[in-house]
Amino acid sequence: MSSDEKIKILVVDDRPENLMAIEGVLERPDLSIITATSGNEALGLVLEHTFALILLDVQMPGMDGFEVAELMRGSEKSRHIPIIFLTAISKDDTHVFTGYEKGAVDYLFKPLDPLILRSKANVFVELFQQRKKLQQSNLDLSCAVAELEVVNRQIREQQKSVIEEERLKVLLQMAGATAHELNQPLMILMGNVQLMEMDGNVPAHLAGRVSKITEAASRISDTVKKIQTLRHDQPKTYAGGKTILNLDQHVSILAIEDKDNDFSKVRQILRDHHQLALTRVKSIREAFDRIDKDSFDLIFLDYLLPDGTGLEFLEAVNSKGIETPVVVITGQGDELIASRIIQAGAYDYLPKAKVSGKALLRIISNALEKAGLKREMRMAQEKLAEMSVRDELTGMFNQRYFREALEREVSGAQRYGHGLALCMIDLDHFKRVNDSHGHLCGDRVLHEFGRLLNDSIRKYDVGCRYGGEEFAVILPDTSLDKALSLCERFRERVKEHEFTYEELTLHITASVGVAARPTGGIITGRQLVDLADKALYQAKSQGRNLVVTI
Repeated sequence: MSSDEKIKILVVDDRPENLMAIEGVLERPDLSIITATSGNEALGLVLEHTFALILLDVQMPGMDGFEVAELMRGSEKSRHIPIIFLTAISKDDTHVFTGYEKGAVDYLFKPLDPLILRSKANVFVELFQQRKKLQQSNLDLSCAVAELEVVNRQIREQQKSVIEEERLKVLLQMAGATAHELNQPLMILMGNVQLMEMDGNVPAHLAGRVSKITEAASRISDTVKKIQTLRHDQPKTYAGGKTILNLDQHVSILAIEDKDNDFSKVRQILRDHHQLALTRVKSIREAFDRIDKDSFDLIFLDYLLPDGTGLEFLEAVNSKGIETPVVVITGQGDELIASRIIQAGAYDYLPKAKVSGKALLRIISNALEKAGLKREMRMAQEKLAEMSVRDELTGMFNQRYFREALEREVSGAQRYGHGLALCMIDLDHFKRVNDSHGHLCGDRVLHEFGRLLNDSIRKYDVGCRYGGEEFAVILPDTSLDKALSLCERFRERVKEHEFTYEELTLHITASVGVAARPTGGIITGRQLVDLADKALYQAKSQGRNLVVTI
């Protein structure tokens, strides 16, 4: 257990020999006994630490125990800490009652019975542990409630997204129907205008108007084609963050087809759709050469090719991690082959006998939409995976990742005999920042501190936010001296840095504890954390803004 995790007891007595005796009686691996020789020193320690119990001598020079207890009861931070008075002067009821009025929970008379002292201290230590567990349970419950609220909000947002998506699909279907309905009368209009121009029967004063009609009809025709091949996964962003569907998007298609007649048929069908760019290769080898050089949105694949089959191509695509959607258009095969192709990763399957303009445009639209959804799902999964190991505020790794990385690095260092150092870093008096300027200011400081730390370590070092205002850095293949040098440079950089928030400029310092794996020794990750914790505790107790090694 690190010093920060140990339960703390404060012993206040003006005589050093009494402090040493009480420390000896109460000494336990899970306890940290902190001593003070005066009331003023005790009041300062109470503001800095959280104590499970205070053993307070009554008769002290300057400020006696009763005055100290009264001041502690007046502070929000210390008013609930149990106090046991220690005295050698009076056992009369009046004196004892005075102690209880000042806030004592018990009274012990000197000379102290070690068994009684230890038993009473154990009671309050156990109460403190139970209270901590209760606080942690409440915290866990609050976190669980907060997480549920986040999940509920996400579900509501997803429901809204689904509703919006369905609405968009209906609009797109309506747009497709409208495009189909517009196309036939538009062709009649353009045909008649062309006949008028060919016959030369257009009066001179109407020639300009006919030209404008032709131009407008041509623009309508282009818009109809764009609607028919609209890609649902590519919106266009405008000023102010607004997004609308991009009708001017271009689709790059690679056709892997060795038969000239079959390729010419597809090219003829797509000829009038200028936003569809068609590139042809005749073999699998040529296809991969082209894919290495250029980026494609979609691949048309014949099943039988000179150097392999469609299944072999799909297997190669999967092994290379190529995510371009593939549609198989072939004259060979049956339902069994179609099933195997889809299982291998093809987005769709179309016999060449059924190739038509309507079928091709439908396949292009469906394949691109499926690819977009698959890409969004992968990005969402990657984001969730990153969130599980990253601290949201600073962007650094979190404590969960730290513990896994530390055990991994310790194991590697012991296996290969490499050095390994660990730094525990704590922002000095950070609570004052939150108390004086608010938590938003504190968050800004933590974010900027994390950025400074990331900029100060090597790429293969592991920087983490350990918790609160405490950070940790794992330094693989690093000696204690090199770690000390790195931490000193970073400490100085933090000291000189100006942290800003709105109109405020703040100067922050940091304390650092450094520990390293002993040469040739065996040490666990937990032991390394304990050593670095102890060094950090020494840095803070020696005045802060220090780097201490152990």
